[in-house]
Amino acid sequence: MTHWIPIYNERRRRAREAVEMIQSGSRLFLSGNCSVPQTLLAALCEHAPNLKDVEIAQVLAIGDTCYVDPALADNLRVNTMFVSGNVREAVNSGRADFTPVFLSEIPGLWRTELPIDVALIQVSPPDEHGFCSYGVEVGVTKTAAEVARIVIAEINPLMPRTLGDSFIHISKIDVVVEVDYRLPEVVQSEPSPVQEAIGQHIAALIEDGSTLQTGIGGIPDAVLKFLGDKKDLGIHTELFSDGVIDLVNRGIINNEAKTLHPGKIIAGFVLGTQALYDFIHDNPIVELHPSEYVNDPFRIAQNSKMISINSALEVDLTGQVVADSIGPRFYSGVGGQVDFVRGAARSQGGRPIIALPSTAKKDTISRIVWQLQPGAGVTTTRNDVHTIVTEYGVAQLRGKTIRERAQALIEIAHPDFREELERHARELNYLAPVYQGAG
Repeated sequence: MTHWIPIYNERRRRAREAVEMIQSGSRLFLSGNCSVPQTLLAALCEHAPNLKDVEIAQVLAIGDTCYVDPALADNLRVNTMFVSGNVREAVNSGRADFTPVFLSEIPGLWRTELPIDVALIQVSPPDEHGFCSYGVEVGVTKTAAEVARIVIAEINPLMPRTLGDSFIHISKIDVVVEVDYRLPEVVQSEPSPVQEAIGQHIAALIEDGSTLQTGIGGIPDAVLKFLGDKKDLGIHTELFSDGVIDLVNRGIINNEAKTLHPGKIIAGFVLGTQALYDFIHDNPIVELHPSEYVNDPFRIAQNSKMISINSALEVDLTGQVVADSIGPRFYSGVGGQVDFVRGAARSQGGRPIIALPSTAKKDTISRIVWQLQPGAGVTTTRNDVHTIVTEYGVAQLRGKTIRERAQALIEIAHPDFREELERHARELNYLAPVYQGAG
């Protein structure tokens, strides 16, 4: 069963040799999240002065971003589908590009509008049959590797071997670069009191037998913290982190009530610590699949009692949700929010939830606003929104009039801003104006 070994040995190269195959004018795909091929990326940055007009297509990259150095602006240019913190300044200053797109549709771009010349990826060592696992990032990477003219892969023995639709045969890899380093870790702090309050409100909305979209951050972790009395929960999500491990070990997340992939946690990628990487390694309960599968709203809707939990930067009194920009400045991206909002809305017994703290900047700014900041982009429309949650409670907006929505959102805004919000709502005729009777 080792017929693949001659192929493997023939294609081994050093990182610098590998990146010298890249030509000016090429479009590169860079595998993201915690699977960024760090050795190849460092070699690319060293080689970059010999190149011109190379586009790097990526989604979310964790770690070094030497490739957005202003000194390499004529050599390498990032085109990102999600604005993470390490490229945010480059995007907003015009040195890098941002392509807005739903996560479910990103892999399709590699097949159509954004064909890939070279894919830089990181995978696990081949198994006895010659198959490598994409490990912690399958979502947009598998499709990119399938369509790229050249695939250059780091083979890392510390990359966990994940199951599902997550494999590439060594014969499909054109260049092998052997590495041996620990994956970067994303460590979350304990949820704040505000996040815990939000988590409690959301947990109260989750019924036994629900399937959850969980993410990473204080609010998702807080939700998981308050699910200890639930039964037969499942996971279908674009990503998950360490927070699910304890609930799996306690039998609370067992995926047995799922109507799609019963018994399995379904995701596109993971972000977390070494404990998470150890948990997913060769674990038959976990399956990773490409994002066009995981994030397809029609497939999400096949999970009964599908609960999606997503965050926002601000919400106006009609229910419009902004999650990717602060005014005209790009902050992140749509990611999978709309995919899961629409999928959960169509699920039997499902519920899409948008959660956010009521304020920002130490309680000086309300996140529930009478109008969105000029230039802000609407991520989830008022027509898609069902439920908004802050630390002050739950606003049910589905089927509600603008008057009812405005009142419900004012009631879950921070108390310091409710009077101002109500005044603006009356000026806009969202609420009935105060009648000034005759003296």
